[in-house]
Amino acid sequence: MAETRPLYLGPRLRRLRRELGLTQQAMADDLEISPSYVALLERNQRPVTAEMLVRLARTYRLEIGDLASEDGEDYARRLSDVLRDPIFGDIDLPALEISDIAMSFPGVSEALLRLHGAYTREQQALAEQRAAGPGAEENEPVREAQRFLAARRNYFHPLDTRAEDLAAEIEQAGGAEAWLKEKGVRVRALPPEVMMGALRRFDRHNQQLLLDDTLDGPSRDFQTATHIAHTAMRSDIKAILRVETFASETTRVLLQRALAAYGAAAMLMPYGKFARAAEQRGYDIEALGGLFGASFEQVAHRLTTLQRPGEERVPFFFLRLDEAGNVSKRLDGAGFPFAAHGGGCPLWSVHQVFRAPRVIHTQWLELPGGERFFSVARTVASGGNGYGRGQVTRAVALGCAASEASRLVYARGMDADIAKATPIGVTCRLCHRSDCTARSVPPIGRDVMVDDTRRGAQPYTFTDG
Repeated sequence: MAETRPLYLGPRLRRLRRELGLTQQAMADDLEISPSYVALLERNQRPVTAEMLVRLARTYRLEIGDLASEDGEDYARRLSDVLRDPIFGDIDLPALEISDIAMSFPGVSEALLRLHGAYTREQQALAEQRAAGPGAEENEPVREAQRFLAARRNYFHPLDTRAEDLAAEIEQAGGAEAWLKEKGVRVRALPPEVMMGALRRFDRHNQQLLLDDTLDGPSRDFQTATHIAHTAMRSDIKAILRVETFASETTRVLLQRALAAYGAAAMLMPYGKFARAAEQRGYDIEALGGLFGASFEQVAHRLTTLQRPGEERVPFFFLRLDEAGNVSKRLDGAGFPFAAHGGGCPLWSVHQVFRAPRVIHTQWLELPGGERFFSVARTVASGGNGYGRGQVTRAVALGCAASEASRLVYARGMDADIAKATPIGVTCRLCHRSDCTARSVPPIGRDVMVDDTRRGAQPYTFTDG
């Protein structure tokens, strides 16, 4: 008789708990076990029994097959990606050995992945330290908030489920303004001079939601939904943030605002309806905007959140920047290694879309480690609703792993072009491509070779060491 191999689901169980916004204590209460046992399961120090598997599936309404599927293949893939790092270039690493480690030693695999992740973060931190210069600490709350969102792949199950309920209530009431009226809140649109620079303001004394009357339809709907999120989802947002300790209170404020915006988008584009429409329309951002009355940026942002367990869609990353290259928003659900400081790669088309406003640019990208992505970029504008009022134009990029690109309408018929993917780097400090003519500074750890007799097309020539 074949021996039954113990089932270890530590990383998967931990991801599930975080996606549901639960502490170990809360999950332990749900499953009627001790918090220490949850911790042992998450660290792969105890196997998941058949009884526990059924209990997990029943408690969180999951498919047993999805839970029981092993992480070995995922670990093998992730280890293979990590071991392509040039630092391991002189080591013979057969695919069979990598697979054996992943299948037989999930704990060791997780440890190796964490070590490489820590190494990569430290390398990036060194690049940031050199590139950021004086005053870099002023943006630390922003980076802390970004790390919080990235760790959860920008998906918050309690907010999405609550938003679907609210969306149904709002539809039944005849719209957001009618729903607010039932709650005793009146919505009024006032001229900019009366609003004194505010797009949205809540007058608590008179129970009035005041909006700038020059807002376009999607912006007005979003501001109204954001107010509803701040009030109707307040307890849900606080519960998500309560389990974390932040270095700065500013981080908590930024995340409250970000989660309220998340809730607003989830109300305007409810998960079930939006996810189905996204798949049916080939993730056509403009078509989805027409269906849900949302802007290009709102739809692109919402597409990064479609990671509900069992109903996942294409994992996307999102970037928004201005003409100077300053990044004002970034979200990652596709494993794209963003540069925190020092600017991105000028070869990425997101930096070039300003030349042709509102035109969609598509591009295959290849990172130095061989990872390939597909990018969709376009300009978006905000403000300027009235003569003499300044308008801000930014670029947004939405991207996914090359393996997912066939599901996007933008990539259809472009399969052959992947062989001509544009070689880009995360940032010059972390990119070791020696043949890049767009490089601005040499990478960390490489010495510049001095040669008075020759000047190549590249700005720098490096030594082999």
